[in-house]
Amino acid sequence: MESNPTTASRLVTPLQREDDDEIDLLKLWQTIWRRKWSILTLTVIVMMVTTLIVLSLTPIYRAAATMLFEQKQSQVVSIEQLYGVEGSGNDYLQTQFELLKSRSLAERVVRELNLTEHPEFDPRQQPEPLINFSISDLIGSLSIDKLIPGTMPSDLEKTEEEIEEQIFDSVTRAFMTRINIEQQGKSQLVQVQVDMADKVLAARAANALATGYIESQMEARLEMSASATAWMNNRMTELRSKLKSAEDVLQAYREKENLVDMGGVSAISAAELSATSDRMVDARRNRAEAESMYRQVQSMRGASLDRLASVSAVLSDPLVVQFKTSEAKAKSKVEELSKRYGARHPAMEAARTELAAAQASLRGQVEQVVAGIERNYQLAVANENSLRASVNANKAQIQNISRKEFKLRELQREVESNRALYDTFVTRLKEASATSDLDSATARVVDTATVPVAPIKPKKALIVVLATFLAGLVGVGLVLLLEALNNTFKSTDEIENTLNLPVLGLLPLVDKKDRSEVANLFNTDSNKSFSESIRTIRTSMVLSAIDGQHKTIVVTSSVPGEGKSTVAANLAFALGQMENVLLVDADMRRPTLAKNFSFPVGTPGLANLIAGTAKLEECIKNVGGVDMLSAGAVPPNPLELLSSPRFSEVIEYLREKYDRVIIDSPPTQAVSDALVLGSLANSLIYVVRSDSTAKPLVIKGIGQLLQSNAPVTGIVLNQVDIKKAMKNGYNYAGYYDYYGYSDSAKVNK
Repeated sequence: MESNPTTASRLVTPLQREDDDEIDLLKLWQTIWRRKWSILTLTVIVMMVTTLIVLSLTPIYRAAATMLFEQKQSQVVSIEQLYGVEGSGNDYLQTQFELLKSRSLAERVVRELNLTEHPEFDPRQQPEPLINFSISDLIGSLSIDKLIPGTMPSDLEKTEEEIEEQIFDSVTRAFMTRINIEQQGKSQLVQVQVDMADKVLAARAANALATGYIESQMEARLEMSASATAWMNNRMTELRSKLKSAEDVLQAYREKENLVDMGGVSAISAAELSATSDRMVDARRNRAEAESMYRQVQSMRGASLDRLASVSAVLSDPLVVQFKTSEAKAKSKVEELSKRYGARHPAMEAARTELAAAQASLRGQVEQVVAGIERNYQLAVANENSLRASVNANKAQIQNISRKEFKLRELQREVESNRALYDTFVTRLKEASATSDLDSATARVVDTATVPVAPIKPKKALIVVLATFLAGLVGVGLVLLLEALNNTFKSTDEIENTLNLPVLGLLPLVDKKDRSEVANLFNTDSNKSFSESIRTIRTSMVLSAIDGQHKTIVVTSSVPGEGKSTVAANLAFALGQMENVLLVDADMRRPTLAKNFSFPVGTPGLANLIAGTAKLEECIKNVGGVDMLSAGAVPPNPLELLSSPRFSEVIEYLREKYDRVIIDSPPTQAVSDALVLGSLANSLIYVVRSDSTAKPLVIKGIGQLLQSNAPVTGIVLNQVDIKKAMKNGYNYAGYYDYYGYSDSAKVNK
């Protein structure tokens, strides 16, 4: 047969469309619109069930007491250290919130209101569930105490006191879940909220929480005050003993060192040391001067009188100067007289005697001055040494006094620190005693809780609206999910848009009573709607062959069970009313023609004709005006038989003898026989079972046929449940009409 490139190219677009990732919003909306009644039904059912459930729920009321937390606690005396930090700051408020939700305060309210006997909390008054079973019960039934009797005490062995403790613990935990603390904006106002089914009890519980918190804070302060007082009494006794010991040590040291006035003694010693130091400076200067004179005299010792007298230390003496003047006068007189008189002249002797006397006086005075210089030097050295010893003695005395003073001051500081600490504790003890019964709270109740008028939950209208909305969303989601999971052809539009091939017609699902005769249903004309659908397919086939007659028609499908044999047989009957038609069963692997029309066993057919073991007249059977050629004996090699030249010759002969030759072909995805048959046909009808055959199978089968140049004319949508499809919003206008027959919407298997 000639290739059909136009037909082969038609499948490119739908295949590309399958791979397209874009979301087709129109398609989604059409899917939702087709299932609108299902979605609406689900929504209405959920709304009604939710309404019934909401109406059966117990209303919960919320009572709220408003408290004010002071920025600073009231202080009568300065006892901040006793009561801790100031009540200010966000951290402080958060701490108080946690205290309001604490278990101790909840237990206080449970005892005060006797909630263990209230029906809302007492587990003994709760209704027993219809099914009281859980995984914990199963695990408990397999525990060791169940497997080995006597290993652990059971609930029956618990004492009444233990049971009461368990009930109290359960009620306390349940009550804690009903408490909510909410700050009012950024203010110091706080709402203590309690949610309960009993609105009167909720108000009482909120007030009890607020007053219980204030009372617990006061009790805590009183307890802290008593504890601090007791601790300070013990500590004060220790401090008193410590102070007495320090005072005794100080007094003993004073008596041992004979200390009366360390300040006066230290001042006198310092004054003496200062005066002695000044005198020592003068003595050192005098000693230096005397030593200088002494060194000059010592250097001239053994020299002549004139040289010795010329020393500045000697010459500074006025008598030496006077005697030296007298000597000079005497010498001058001797020299003057020696010029006039001889050596023995009395005047000369008298002058020499006067000179000797002057020299003797000078020598005596020089020696006396030298001796005085030596004595002065020795006295200066002795005076300096004496003063140095005195200074050293004064320094040692002052150092000793300083050591004693340091020790004394150390002992005095110990006494003073112990006395200051003792006095502080005495003051704090008096403050604590004075404020031990002070009712100074850091919080107060601004508004007491009143009995609420309306419940806060459940918000019945909101719950019903949300449930209805969510049900609608779930319904839409389920519809889209089912649509995505159901990857089958359900409408003619899907086939044409996906495969880009025309739909020749559709066949309704027939009633169960007609299924045994479905291959002969058009001939018997027992189902009018089915017959009209076959006529629609016949008309589509005839009109599609205006340009060229489709004499050889192959009918195939993707997989077995889609009704291709039924379509081929009924189409043959429809065409047989106008033309000379031959129906050929070429499905040699699973032949159905002989069985459907009750041919005798062993009737020769197509296989015998190709093999040459039977003549055409022996193989042809006429049923309802249509010649039929069954498969005959099933050969071991059907594909080789159909691919043989003999088969092509048979088909060519039959085409010349009959106006139409309709060939029932095996499915494309089962074997390759359809590809061989398609190459010999003028037209190929592809049967797709509605809401059953997967789209990829159909696309693959048609793709294989087009690649083999098979002339795919169109699609027949088979076994369509018309009523179900109509309810789901599918429209088959132009392909199917009721014609008033009530049996038009049954399923054909």
